[in-house]
Amino acid sequence: MKVLIVGGKGQLGRGLAATAPADADIVSHDIDTLDIADAAALSACVADVRPDILFNAAAYTAVDKAESEEDAALVVNGTAVGTLADAARACGARFVHVSTDFVFDGTCGVPYAPVAAPHPVSAYGRTKLAGEQAAGKDALIVRTAWVYAPTGGNFVRTMLRLMAERPEVRVVADQIGTPTYAPGLAQALWTLARDGVTGIHHYTDSGAASWYDFAVAIQEEALARGLLEKAVPVIPITTAEFPLPARRPHYSVLDKSSTFAALGAPAPHWRSNLRVMLGEIAANG
Repeated sequence: MKVLIVGGKGQLGRGLAATAPADADIVSHDIDTLDIADAAALSACVADVRPDILFNAAAYTAVDKAESEEDAALVVNGTAVGTLADAARACGARFVHVSTDFVFDGTCGVPYAPVAAPHPVSAYGRTKLAGEQAAGKDALIVRTAWVYAPTGGNFVRTMLRLMAERPEVRVVADQIGTPTYAPGLAQALWTLARDGVTGIHHYTDSGAASWYDFAVAIQEEALARGLLEKAVPVIPITTAEFPLPARRPHYSVLDKSSTFAALGAPAPHWRSNLRVMLGEIAANG
C-alpha cells in the first residue's frame, strides 16, 4: 500500500508515520521538500508517487497571524487542498484531509455534530472551511481540536516550559473543547481511510475541558512524573482578560459518536492520553 503524507514533519504527520500499518510504503514531504503553495509541484508529486492513500497533514495553523494574512492562509488551507484532492482523484487515491473545530462559532452549547452548520468567526476558521469544501464529497474529512504531541509546538509543551520558568501561569477558563493526542488521531485516520470511509467526521479524545482544566491536569501529571520540580499557581482568567487578534469559539466540543461507532470503540479520555504523552517525555527526555 503506497501512502503519501503531506506535512510529514508536523505533529500529525509524525504520528501518521509512527502508527502506520506494516504494509504501508510511506513517502513523506514537508515544506523543505514540497512547496504546498506550488500547485504544479503538488500535482506532479502525487502523479509521481501514485499513492493509494494521500494524507494532508499540512496546514497554516498560526491562528492569530491569519487575521492579517488570510490570503496566505487560504493558499495553504484552501487552494492547496483542492489541488491535492484533484490530484488524488486523478490517480484513484483516497484523499484524507484534517480540519478543525474552528469552523464553528462556539455558541451552540452542546457538542457539534458533523452535520451542524459551520459558522467560522476567524480567518483561520474561514480558510479551513474553504479547505473542506475544496476537498470534495468523496474525500475523508476529519475535524479535530487542541492537538498535541511529545514534539512540536503545542499547549502541553508550552505549559511545561512556563510552569518551570514563572512563579504563576494564567490560563483562559471560559473556552471549552477537547484535547487530542496526535498519535491517537493518526491511528483513527488510518482505520477510517483503510475502511474507505468518506464524508465529514469528528474525532478528538473523549471528555471535555477548558484550557484552565487542561493546564491544571498538565501540572499535576507532570509533577507526578518528575517533569516539574514544584507546583506554581494556575490562575483562571477570562478570554476578555487575554485578548488576541482572532476570535476563538467558546464551546467547541465535537460530537464523535458516529466516528467512535465506525471505529468500534471510543477514544481514550483526554487525561489518559495526557498521561501517555508525559510518560513518553519522562522516558525519552
